[in-house]
Amino acid sequence: MATKHKAWKTPLATPAQAHERYAFIDNVVRSLPSGQYGIDEVESALGMYLLAHHLGWKVLYLVHSKKTIRKYEEILGIKLSEVFDEFGPDAERTNAYKIIKAVSNFWKLVSGDEKSPLELDKRQI
Repeated sequence: MATKHKAWKTPLATPAQAHERYAFIDNVVRSLPSGQYGIDEVESALGMYLLAHHLGWKVLYLVHSKKTIRKYEEILGIKLSEVFDEFGPDAERTNAYKIIKAVSNFWKLVSGDEKSPLELDKRQI
């Protein structure tokens, strides 16, 4: 018997939004200098970009290290916090969101100065 999963709250992209997102991805891939990044890094950065529409930048900042975020932002040519909302419509589905909401200072949590009071795996949705 299959388990029932919660439905995603993010509405399907409109055709215009889908075209815009595809054009962004296509531009990123076409504009990368040859040999500067591995295909795995580019693929991961693009995956982060797609998830940011659902989860927001704060969840991604908690899931990834600062170094990884900087690298992916460099690949994408954007700053997540300038392009996406703090929390996307599906952020509440993540353990990272629960951890963020349980601490007093987000940036101390990200830097490791403040530990999570919750025993949750921040990478699990």
